[in-house]
Amino acid sequence: MAGEHEGLSPDRIRRSTRRPTDTWDRIKILVLLGVVVVAVVGNTVNPPFITLGEALAEFFGSTLGQVLGGLIVLESLRQLHYLISERVSGYHRFWQESVFGGFNRFVQARFSPWTRFRVARFVRWGFYLVVYAYVADYFMASVDSPWEALVNAPRIIAGVVFSPVVLQGIAILVFVVMQFVAIFWFLSRGGMDIVMPEEIETRFSDVWGQDHVLRLIRENIAFLEKPDEIEKKGGYIPGGILLWGPPGTGKTLMAEAIAGETGRPFVFVEPGAFMNMFFGVGILKVKSLYRKLRKLSLRHGGVIVFFDEADALGSRGALTGLRMPGTAHSAAVTAAGFACNGLAYLSPPGREAVLTALADDASEAEPPRRTWRDRIIMGAGMGGGGMGTLQALLTEMNGLTKPRGLMNRIRKLLGFKPKPPPKYRILHIMATNMPNALDEALLRPGRIDRIYKVGYPSKEGRKATLEGYLAKVRHHLTPEQIDRLATVTPYYSGAKIKDLVNEALIQAIRDGRDAITWDDVWKAKALKELGPPEDAEYIQRERHAVAIHEASHAVVAHLMRRHMAIDLVTIERHGDTGGMVKNLLSEDRFTQWKSEFETDIMVSLASLAGERMFFGGDNSSGVTGDLRSATAVAAMMEGTWGMGDQLVSLTVEQTALGQQANPAAVALERRRDAIDARLRELYDQTWALLEEYRDKVLLLAAVLEERKTISGDDVTEILGVPPGERTMKEAKGWLAVGDEEAEERRLGALRSLVSSGDGSENGGEERR
Repeated sequence: MAGEHEGLSPDRIRRSTRRPTDTWDRIKILVLLGVVVVAVVGNTVNPPFITLGEALAEFFGSTLGQVLGGLIVLESLRQLHYLISERVSGYHRFWQESVFGGFNRFVQARFSPWTRFRVARFVRWGFYLVVYAYVADYFMASVDSPWEALVNAPRIIAGVVFSPVVLQGIAILVFVVMQFVAIFWFLSRGGMDIVMPEEIETRFSDVWGQDHVLRLIRENIAFLEKPDEIEKKGGYIPGGILLWGPPGTGKTLMAEAIAGETGRPFVFVEPGAFMNMFFGVGILKVKSLYRKLRKLSLRHGGVIVFFDEADALGSRGALTGLRMPGTAHSAAVTAAGFACNGLAYLSPPGREAVLTALADDASEAEPPRRTWRDRIIMGAGMGGGGMGTLQALLTEMNGLTKPRGLMNRIRKLLGFKPKPPPKYRILHIMATNMPNALDEALLRPGRIDRIYKVGYPSKEGRKATLEGYLAKVRHHLTPEQIDRLATVTPYYSGAKIKDLVNEALIQAIRDGRDAITWDDVWKAKALKELGPPEDAEYIQRERHAVAIHEASHAVVAHLMRRHMAIDLVTIERHGDTGGMVKNLLSEDRFTQWKSEFETDIMVSLASLAGERMFFGGDNSSGVTGDLRSATAVAAMMEGTWGMGDQLVSLTVEQTALGQQANPAAVALERRRDAIDARLRELYDQTWALLEEYRDKVLLLAAVLEERKTISGDDVTEILGVPPGERTMKEAKGWLAVGDEEAEERRLGALRSLVSSGDGSENGGEERR
């Protein structure tokens, strides 16, 4: 046994007796009481008239002497109790396990945590009343017994409270303190709404398009409903879930559904609940919130608290000035001044390349003008609710292990370990679309145990969401049309789909109908994505020029893009955009190939070729943005993506300050001739393609002049060929892999090569 604990400190070994007390800790209270007695008695002794014995007898006969004597006796008994408990293990175990442990086992076996909580409050107040009764009986001559002190408590308390001295003290206290107390109390109210289980009607069946996330969440619910299944095996209940993803994808709806499925109270914490102008108010709100959560947890067996827009909680670190994705790109679009298309005709990777090439230029633009709201100092500059608020929240989420209650105070007074607090079943759910703004300590296991991305729904998810919202209104859409609508709405969130259906219903009501048609949905989609068109009319010549411009884009895009369909073509003005050819991906992609980037360049150059073709070599300034897009993509192909004649990557170039240089700018500086040659070659191919379909371009332009906005189906009908017709006819490179005939030819040649080369030396050479 000696070797078993060798090398361990005494603090690491479980004791069967109480830990020994230091000598000073054992006698300090007795010394203090003795000093008081000596001071009072010493002042009374006056030999030979009053001896020491007479002074002691007189002192202990007085009220003060009796009180001090009683305290000395009680403290001596307490220290004697400690001394015996430190040396006799049986005595210590008797109090620790039989007295207090037996009482705990008796109470826990017969009463629920909520009942114990309420009864403890009555016991505590009863104890205070008993103390008051005996103190009043002892010090007040007009009271003859403790019972009389209780009966006459209102009169006695009123007499004490309304005495001049007490009234003066109360007035000072109210005047000096209550003004601050009132302000902080009022500021700490609000920001939290409690919804009881019977008030929540949302269920998982009301959440559409996020089945993969719901499957994971059901596991957390199972643990909350049956906590003993994991705790008896040594585990713990996951106490926190973070739902992150783009706005409108259903994070708040999921939290409500969790509360509805579990039948637990749902506490909604508003995003700005902890934002206050005074230090400390946020901490008070956190404390108040968790007092409510503990009571609800004990009463209902669990509670769910939901922090919406959790990024408002902030981070304890200093502000880092992180630039969120898309901010530079938005600035780049504004700085570039794209008057045509707004880059909508490019594929997403091509559009990203243009924006990346322009981001550095946009970052040098004049910063946005500060508004009155930017000049308000919120909190303490520590993010979220200010100094201490986030720390208080982290502490409360830690597990709430602080022992509470009157019995724990008595146990600690007698030197025994307090009983652990009840298990508070609190499930924290947080939602945000900026997870990088959250403090790392907030996301650690034990606080947030599950992190689920609630992204944009897939096609099947969008279809289920559309069917759910369309079921609530009258419509004439066929299953095929719903499936097609799900295909042409990539990156639509649940909220956006709901808004689309509602806007389609408004379109139908505006036309005097109560049922939605496909035309209503298509108009609603165009309105939501492009915004309402401006009430501006082109002059005749300019309208024809814009129609030729957009028709040229549309013809080349339709003929060359096999895996990307045209959604709509419009010549109506929307903001700074004079027209647009909007495309949609028909399949999920993770890479982009050289042939596809070349198609992007051809679509960009189609406006210049079309204007020069139909206006005798003349062209407008509307091609400025198109040329810039084509040049940026060609520069990235040449210097970054390995799609040029040279193998050197310009992404390793650095500026004089040691920062990464803009690869597109470096490529334009060093390989301008190669980039211009590539653009000229693709321009010639674009010219030849438009020349071949010259009549179709004119026909499409005429339709645009008449109708202003047409769909991709209209383009297909006018051209008379399916999307990607030229690419399918002349498939090459990576695109040829997807061609069924080319794929069959490739597999046939491979089978022929393998069969003819077995055992043949020449065949082996051919294979090599």
